[in-house]
Amino acid sequence: MATAARQANEVKAGRTKVVAQPGKQEVLVSRLLDAPRERIFQAMTDAKLIPQWWGPVGYTTTVEKLEAKPGGSWRFVQKDPAGNVHAFHGVFHEVAAPERTVMTFEYEGTPGNVLLQTTSLEDVNGKTLLQQQLVFQSVQARDGMVEMGMEKGNNESLDRLEALLRK
Repeated sequence: MATAARQANEVKAGRTKVVAQPGKQEVLVSRLLDAPRERIFQAMTDAKLIPQWWGPVGYTTTVEKLEAKPGGSWRFVQKDPAGNVHAFHGVFHEVAAPERTVMTFEYEGTPGNVLLQTTSLEDVNGKTLLQQQLVFQSVQARDGMVEMGMEKGNNESLDRLEALLRK
């Protein structure tokens, strides 16, 4: 496995790398963020900060529930510019501050399609390499999420996170 520093060199700052290989049930996401991992971890687990960055540009996010601890659950509700409501929920399996979370993620618009999301934050000379492994129940479920605009939403969320971290 490559070191965090080498992986960080492969990921340009401010750019999200998304890999969805044909025939696999996973999506790999990585991005080098110009902030310490403690601040990023806080932004990912603080109900007051999540609405400031989570979701695509133009969407509003309400945190209905967030228990960032093993066995804790979460539920976020988004409203898009047209007024449509989109809800997401899951359960935390692991929370190891400031380096890792493992949780389930389900978009309520496609019930039953639960994915397992592992997020790791690695220090790279004061910056942080964010890496996510999203494992879907099937290749079809993964492809459906990709086709619904997952990559665009993820990019915009991480852009918004970086803007928040600069404040």
